[in-house]
This record gives sequence, structure tokens and C-alpha cells, in this order.
Amino acid sequence: MIDPSLKTLGQITPEKLEQIIQRTAELAGNKIQLLARRWDPKDGAPVFTKQGRYTSQGWTEWTQGFQFGMPLLVYEMDGDPWFLEYGRNSTLRFMAVHLTHRGVHDHGFNNISTYGNLYRLAHTRRIQADPWETRYYALALRVSGAVQASRWKDLPGDLGYIYSFNGPQSLFADTIRSLRSLAQAYLLGQVLMEEQDARVNLLRRLLQHGETTARYIVYHGTGRDRWDERGRTAHEAIFNPVNGSFRNPSTQQGYSPFSTWTRGLAWVILGFAEELEFLHSLGEEEVSSLNLPYFPTKEAAIKRFLEVAKATADFYIRHTPPDGIPYWDTGAPNLHRLDLNRPVDPANPHEPVDSSAAAIAAQGLLRLGRFIETIEGRGERPPKVDTLAKADTPPAGRTKAAENSSIRNSSVLSLFAKLIPGTPDARDSHGSSPTPGTTGTSGSSGASEPAATPYLVAGLRTALTLMGEPYLSADPLHEGLLLHAVYHRPNGWDYVPPGSQVPHGESCMWGDYHLLELALYVKSVLSTDPSEEPYRFYVKGDTV
Repeated sequence: MIDPSLKTLGQITPEKLEQIIQRTAELAGNKIQLLARRWDPKDGAPVFTKQGRYTSQGWTEWTQGFQFGMPLLVYEMDGDPWFLEYGRNSTLRFMAVHLTHRGVHDHGFNNISTYGNLYRLAHTRRIQADPWETRYYALALRVSGAVQASRWKDLPGDLGYIYSFNGPQSLFADTIRSLRSLAQAYLLGQVLMEEQDARVNLLRRLLQHGETTARYIVYHGTGRDRWDERGRTAHEAIFNPVNGSFRNPSTQQGYSPFSTWTRGLAWVILGFAEELEFLHSLGEEEVSSLNLPYFPTKEAAIKRFLEVAKATADFYIRHTPPDGIPYWDTGAPNLHRLDLNRPVDPANPHEPVDSSAAAIAAQGLLRLGRFIETIEGRGERPPKVDTLAKADTPPAGRTKAAENSSIRNSSVLSLFAKLIPGTPDARDSHGSSPTPGTTGTSGSSGASEPAATPYLVAGLRTALTLMGEPYLSADPLHEGLLLHAVYHRPNGWDYVPPGSQVPHGESCMWGDYHLLELALYVKSVLSTDPSEEPYRFYVKGDTV
């Protein structure tokens, strides 16, 4: 179980936290430039490293958006214009093909990471962009969302899903995060046009896919099968392509259909947490007018998404070692040889860890905790989509975030009062958070802890683990940022060092990207600048 103690978190000063985030961004910048100097487009999108060098893997080009999205995130944290120009020019040069790719379920990965970040930066005036450039990014996002929504399988009961590259019978856990492409396109006013000019509402398909995932990917402890534990997930759900009936769970990258592949679990945690923020920003009539039998109101949709997010987050916290880093699958065959109550050793001889799953899950845990604080009335309300940060373009020549930092003063716990409402202040930093799945317990101070606290503490602890040794790569010759990630254990694609029995010491594009996204999110939440809102993927803009 992830360590729930607040005491060690209280030992991190604001200045130290700022340094950790700044160092992560600086190392990321070095890695991006190292790869950019030698990357040949003919080699395909980089996927994961072997002996510290990024390589491609012919499957789908689902990681290219991470490659060019990372420099945009570094620019947002660092202000160095090189990263903006590299990310912007590379998006224009290489990413157009991904906008109309009908063969994948990865639009949220490729296109939100590139066009989405550029549109957000332009719309909020963080970069200088003329109106036509901003409209270009918006048009790209509208196209991407509609194309993704067209890869659709209807199910009985007004359900349905965006099917995976395996075909119409296959629903992946991963795709819950590609709903970002539908959400952003919907906010921009896009619909999908089908036969006889039928107009398909993208929000409707987003909600249908979410409910189908909640029913068939996520377990709720209701006796679905012998391995039905609340919060665990299957990687894949298989349906009869003729009549749409559910047949069985499956997996592509996990150990078995009846164990939990932790990166798939992490996608679900973060996907539902982000969509909760998105749903919260909508008007009541936008949901109720869709006439979905299971979501008659916006409140019903939020309640369901929150139920799923909490269940999966609770499972993750319970089954992850104290430092927040999970093993690659909760049913991996040699886990019984390891002490799961101790921080992991990435070089252990029995089972690999997956730091990329931790980076994804940590952001989901933090977003979920903040959302719970919102609905309990303790936290700041998420802003409406048209009131995101409107910071000016960074001054010319600014290259370091520290030059204009707004994370300052006091103890770190006084800042965590914003990130973790209810956290004891610096005079009482010895409390502990409630067990996941409970509504709150009394800490050593005698006060009842908010229900959000375990998610916030687990997310922050995981973030701190990832942004330090042995996970953050400081090797100037290693092209990866986040070490000890795995891609496809069943296929044996991950590099195993000589003399070792399990893969370790390598990086992957999605791990590097999501570590940066996590760092940007924490930085934005802790900022005391009143103009800076927490980082979100979506923004409402003018229709094209």
C-alpha cells in the first residue's frame, strides 16, 4: 500500500519542491535536444529505449504525439523558445497524418499532446499566435475528435465504444484517455456527420464510451467472476461483433485477463479523473438533452464517473508498494517472491516495475483528490472552460522557470493546504491520511481528514518518488527521462541488461511525457499566481 503518512511530505520545503520540478524540466529539455539531434523520420516514431537509445517498434505510431508534445510542456515550464519552435514546427511537419487516422484509438494521445497543447497555449495567450494559426489548431482538433468518434461500435442499451486496433469486437482500457479528443472537439462545436447527414453528438459518444468502460473494463466487487475485486481493471473487453453481447475480459500487455495490468489501470484512473473535470464544466442541459437512460442528468454522469475513479484509485493505492511505484501487473507470476510492503527495487530479479504507470496514475490521483474537494466544498472550484489562465507571453530571453517563480515562502505544508486541503500546518505535521475507500478518519491532531486526502497524498508521494533517484535520469547520454518503464512484457520487447533477469533502466515516450505533464500540473496547482489555473487539457474557444 502507498505510504499514507503526511509526515515525510511535510519535510519537503517549497523551495525544494520548486527545485525538483525545475530540475525535471531541465533534464527533459536536455533529453529532447539529445534525441532531436539524431532522430531520422524514416525510422518511425520513437517508442522506448534500448541501452539508453530511443528505438521504434512497428505496431502503430501512437507515441509520436508524445515526442513533439514534450517540448511544448518544457517550454511552458521553462520559457526557452527553442522548445516552442521545435514542438510547433514538428507538429506542422509530421502530425497532420494522425488527424485523419481511422485505424487507431489513439487520437487523444497523438493530437491532444500536440495540437491540443498548441491550441491551449495560443488561446490563453501564453504564446504569440495570429488568429489563423489558432484557428488552424482548433480545426485540427475538431477533425481529430470527429474521426476518433467514427471508429464506433454500437451496443444494446444505448451503449457503445470506440473500438481498438484489434477490431470492432475489442474495447481497450487505454481508450478512456482518448476521450479527450472528443471532449475538446465538442467544446469547439464539432459534430460527426454520418449517412443521410445524421449528426452525431460527440459528448453523447464520450458518455456512452465512459459507461461501457465502467461496466466491462472496471470491476466493482459485485461478483462478476471469481476475480471480481472492486477497482481492478481488465485491459480489454471482448464483445460479439454480431449482436454486441459481452463475451470475456482479455489482455494484450498484461499477465492474464484475470489480473490487472497496472498501466491499463493507470489510464482508467487518469481518464475518468480528467473527464470529471470536463463534465463539471458543462451545463446541465448539455447532458440531460442527450436522453441517455443511465445518465438522465449531469449529476448522474458525474456520480458514475466519480464512483469509477475512486474504485480504481483505491485499488491502485492498496496494491502498490509504499513509494508509489507499481509492478507491471498485480498478478505477475513472481510477485510472491517480493515484499510488497517495501519500496520497490527496479533491478530485482523477479518482476519489473513500471514507472510509466506511476507517472500516469499520480496525475490521476491528484486530479481526483482535488475534484473530491470541489464537490465537498473544501477546495477551489474547477474553472469554467472559458476562464483558463491568460498569462502573457514570457519575456524575451527568459529561459529558467526560477526567474519568474510564484512558488514561494512558508513551509511546504502551507502550500499543500491548497494541494491537500485539510493537511495539518507546519505546527502539526505528524498526521496520517485515511485508508483508501473510507470517508475520513481522525489523524493524530484529532481532526477528521477529508475524503480527498489519501488520493492527494498518494499522488504527491508518487510524484516525488518519480522526480528523484533512481527514476529521474541524469545521465547526459541516456535519451530517456523516466527510467524503469516497461512496454510489452508478454512480447518480450523490453531490453534486459546483461546479467539481469528482468527489464529495467530504460524509458518510454509515454512515461517521459506523462512525467512532464505531472510536473506541470503540480507546478500549476502550487502556484500562488492568481492568473494561473491548474493545467487541464481542454479549453473552450471560438468555433472555426
